[in-house]
Amino acid sequence: MNHLFEVSVPLWELMLRGSATYWFLFLIFRFVMRRDVGALAIADVLLLVLIADASQNAMAGGYTSLTEGAVVVSTIIGWNFLLDWASYYVPLLRKLAEPPPLLLVSRGRMLHRNMRKEYITKDDLYAKLREHGIEDVAKVKAAYMEADGDVTVIPFK
Repeated sequence: MNHLFEVSVPLWELMLRGSATYWFLFLIFRFVMRRDVGALAIADVLLLVLIADASQNAMAGGYTSLTEGAVVVSTIIGWNFLLDWASYYVPLLRKLAEPPPLLLVSRGRMLHRNMRKEYITKDDLYAKLREHGIEDVAKVKAAYMEADGDVTVIPFK
C-alpha cells in the first residue's frame, strides 16, 4: 500500500517536467493549431488524446505512485490557472495567450483570405449564419471567429 504513495522522483523534477510540457503544448495550441468552427471534430479529439499520451512520458519521467501523478497534474492545473489569472490582469499577456477575433464577413461580403486562414469553407460559414437565423450573407454587417472558435454574427438592422 505504501508503494502507491511513495515518491521516487524528486518533486522539483516532476514540477519542471510538468511545466515544460505545459508550455510546449500551450505554444503549439496557440500558434500552430487552428481554431475550429465552434466544436471539436473527431480528429481534434483524437489529436488531443494522442498528444496527451505522447506528452505523458515527457512529463512523468517514469513515475509510478499516485502522489507523483498528483504532483504533475497539479503543476499543469496550476500553470493553467496562473495563465488565466495573469491574462485577466495583464492585457498584453491576454493578447499573446488568445488569438484576436478574425473578421470573416464585412458588410455582406465574405473575406475569403481570412476564411482560408482558419480553413472555413462557405458551407461552414453558412451553417454558422443559419444558427443565428440568417440565410443570406448580404444581411450580415460583420461576422467574427472568436478565440474559442465560435462565430459571432452582427446583422444589419
